[in-house]
Amino acid sequence: MPAIPISVQGFQKLQDELERLKNERPEIIQAIKEAREEGDLRENAGYDAARERQGMAEARINYIEGRLGQLHVVDLDGLGGEKVIFGATVTVVDVDSGEEKVYTILGPDEAEPAKGSISYLSPVGQALLGKEEGDEVTVNIPRGKVTYEVVSVAFKGSGMSA
Repeated sequence: MPAIPISVQGFQKLQDELERLKNERPEIIQAIKEAREEGDLRENAGYDAARERQGMAEARINYIEGRLGQLHVVDLDGLGGEKVIFGATVTVVDVDSGEEKVYTILGPDEAEPAKGSISYLSPVGQALLGKEEGDEVTVNIPRGKVTYEVVSVAFKGSGMSA
């Protein structure tokens, strides 16, 4: 399986989340213990909630631990060039509407579309990879096909907005 790129900052966030989740384990176990002491487990919402929280935390811990070995950490401060690659901040214009959008291309574990970063695996991310200023790409997105023109490609390094 090929390595999955992630920024230094994204990698640190995953490690911090893993540590936080592991530190929450005793608290979750205590909540389960206290809920058990309340009696009948069939109608014990506190017990059910604590068990669900434990399941979600353990699943996330397992995911992160498994993922860390697959990640290739990339220092965004060392990137540059004219083509869209992982770590690039791309300004595009919707050819039909004239609407401008700015995307930072990151890995799937750190992309936050609401904050302007998208995964290189997303349809828009994949379409933009390898493109440069002046190129046009047509992408199938949930609302239909959209054609973007690449206005600029920049590298903000660790000062990225996402």
